[in-house]
Amino acid sequence: MPDRRYIADFGVSERVEGAFAISNAQMGRTRNDKPYLRCLLSDKTGEVSGRMWSIEEAQFRRLPTEGFVYVEGETQAYQGDLQLIIHSIDPIDPTPEQMGELLPSTDKDVGAMFEEVRTLLGTLAHPAAKALANEYLADEFLMDQFRRAPAAKSMHHAYLGGLLEHTLQLLRLADAVCPLYPKLNRDIVVLGLFLHDLGKTRELKFDQTFAYSDRGELIGHIVEGAIMLHDKAQQVMTSQGLRLPPGMLTVLQHIILSHHTLPEYGAAKVPSTPEAVLVSILDNLDAKTTIATEAARPSRAKAVELGGNFTDRHWALGTKMYRPNVLE
Repeated sequence: MPDRRYIADFGVSERVEGAFAISNAQMGRTRNDKPYLRCLLSDKTGEVSGRMWSIEEAQFRRLPTEGFVYVEGETQAYQGDLQLIIHSIDPIDPTPEQMGELLPSTDKDVGAMFEEVRTLLGTLAHPAAKALANEYLADEFLMDQFRRAPAAKSMHHAYLGGLLEHTLQLLRLADAVCPLYPKLNRDIVVLGLFLHDLGKTRELKFDQTFAYSDRGELIGHIVEGAIMLHDKAQQVMTSQGLRLPPGMLTVLQHIILSHHTLPEYGAAKVPSTPEAVLVSILDNLDAKTTIATEAARPSRAKAVELGGNFTDRHWALGTKMYRPNVLE
């Protein structure tokens, strides 16, 4: 096999050969009504749109909708971006070495991030808040999943360790913001932020490509998180002999159910407590700022930039991003 060349290093009119993750594989029809393949190909450095202009239906059926493939092709410029014209494509079972090349992961120290989360949870003041946080932290399987999971399939922090990184950033924000609003209950905000996305450990599969589990498709992380919280509250009573104060479980479940703000964005309820309002704002702040900065100023610059001063329109932001940092 040739030496690995990553998507972020691709140039124009370059021959490409190697293993990639494939997603959103679909059959389209050309203007001449011939079948063609359109898909997204990715590795740990980014993704590229793929097109194969001649493909038989039997060959398409062999390909995973979400999985791994070995591709030979050539890059070309198209509408200000690169796309990969595929000459041949076959499904593969990647080796452990290839998996390390294909799945993106955080560049931060996972152990250090988790210890900072633990430290911030250690600042909770109310005994019931401490007990509930400790019940989650004592669940070794859940915390292992928490350290490994992406925060999303493709939106923001979509890499191994992304959920931990996103949660830690939110806890840091809460630590800075809560003193400015003394009428807020800091324990509820901090706990709500820690718990709000833990359902993603069950919603997403991340041992191969990032995809939704059956429970992710049928239940989703928002309702899953509220169910998990109910179970943990029962475990606190059983293992620690402590009943949560009246209303505590309800307001924390409300934070989980409302943190997407509006029903059209997936929320089961609109934020209706001061703490839920802040949690939804901080979650949106970190998610959208991360999306915007990574689109306009990616951590790893592409080898060639064909889009000028603006990115493509990003549907999550509803606009293009202006790339230049004018004071840099």
